[in-house]
Amino acid sequence: MSATSDGAEAGARGAVQVFVVVNTGSDDARRVARSTITALLGAGVRVGGTAGDIEALESSGAGDGFSSAGVEVLADDSAAGNARGDVVVVFGGDGTILRAAELAEPGTPLLGVNLGHVGFLAEAEPEDVQFVVEALIARRWSVEERTRLRVNVLRGGEVVDGTWALNEVSIEKGARERMIEVLVEVDGRPLSRWGCDGVVCATPTGSTAYAFSAGGPVVWPEVAAMLVVPLSAHALFARPLVVSPSSTIALDLAPGSRAVLWADGRRTIDVQPGDRLVVSADPIPVRFARLAPAPFTDRLVAKFDLPVDGWRGRQR
Repeated sequence: MSATSDGAEAGARGAVQVFVVVNTGSDDARRVARSTITALLGAGVRVGGTAGDIEALESSGAGDGFSSAGVEVLADDSAAGNARGDVVVVFGGDGTILRAAELAEPGTPLLGVNLGHVGFLAEAEPEDVQFVVEALIARRWSVEERTRLRVNVLRGGEVVDGTWALNEVSIEKGARERMIEVLVEVDGRPLSRWGCDGVVCATPTGSTAYAFSAGGPVVWPEVAAMLVVPLSAHALFARPLVVSPSSTIALDLAPGSRAVLWADGRRTIDVQPGDRLVVSADPIPVRFARLAPAPFTDRLVAKFDLPVDGWRGRQR
């Protein structure tokens, strides 16, 4: 994770441009998004969104007088990678932020307002919305970069498919009653063969997601690393691994092992027995807008409700 240019630097181009992404299945997310959009439009901010999101806000906002007039609408079927603006503001939980990462034009920072369960990736809570609006109008945000993963599927030595992920790439068994067999390779050298339910390759950002649930370590976002976490492996050596961000991880599926590749739990690629999955750090990062400095330790304590009673502060 690294700090980059702030909102003021990005905004020398004129009026602030904000693209909104909303969890339209949440009443709270729709309500907060409607009030935020109204405030931004009233301040002269250019606001955009996908057709599906804006229609959902319009249809559910009759009671509070919401109007989408002035919102620039992007057709849903052309939205992937095309959501443009100075910042993408997300109303929802981590799943909605992952969706926003798919929609956003590469390089556009994401700013999450947590209206989900945990919201580890979010920058603000619903009660902070007025502060968010003021910061956006004043172009008052900084930007940090998070590593994302790239995975390619090789068949017969040729790349046949591929995708990226912010949290993790996972290879998982395709049939409940049968394990898969995976040979793990790091930097061109064989490491171990696992009979398992699957393997998770995660970023530090994703260390608090699927990899955490599978027994992997929590990794501070500024640590440059990748994680490899086996799922229910029948092997003596089956511990989570932390490898260099410059490493290349290869997962070879044994003949007869039927599996599915997942990226961030949102996108799938059907793989075949004998396929080779090659995972590495993607040169294109995902960028997050930050409104105020917040130590990761504090975020960890707040999101997981960790017991810190009795802490007396730094001893001098």
